[in-house]
Amino acid sequence: MPSGASAAPRHRVRLDQPRAPRRSLLPEYDPEAFGRFSERIARFIGTGRFLVWMTLIIILWVVWNIFAPRDLRFDEYPFIFLTLMLSLQASYAAPLILLAQNRQADRDRVTQEQERKQNERSIADTEYLTREIAALRMGLGEVATRDWIRSEFQDLMKEMDDRRLFPQDTSRGSDEGDR
Repeated sequence: MPSGASAAPRHRVRLDQPRAPRRSLLPEYDPEAFGRFSERIARFIGTGRFLVWMTLIIILWVVWNIFAPRDLRFDEYPFIFLTLMLSLQASYAAPLILLAQNRQADRDRVTQEQERKQNERSIADTEYLTREIAALRMGLGEVATRDWIRSEFQDLMKEMDDRRLFPQDTSRGSDEGDR
């Protein structure tokens, strides 16, 4: 070590241990809970009930601010505060709806992947069963069936009749024909 330089011990980063959590100035939230909340809001915004309530509130707002006594009106004719409130509602509704759509798209993607894997398994199973049935048919092609034995027996009987292995008495045969 040089004599004039002071060596301060350096802090070594340990790669085999997780880092200590850092303090953040940003608020912490549960993304899953926030996603569920946004989906509930998006579902409500997309209903007729929301449109009816929104329409009633706007009508009441306008009627109140037109016909109420002057000292009780809170938003005079151009209804600037109403416009601000509707803009605020729209500025929050759009991202919440997009978040809900993204979550639904993620769920759909997972479902499609699972269905694709299931279809692949079904196709593989079907191909396996097709091969097994073909092998059974080939094996059964060599097995003597009842119909095959019957047809062979009938062919033998016909052949025996043709060869006349059991010759009939001609004299007796003519007597039978006379009767």
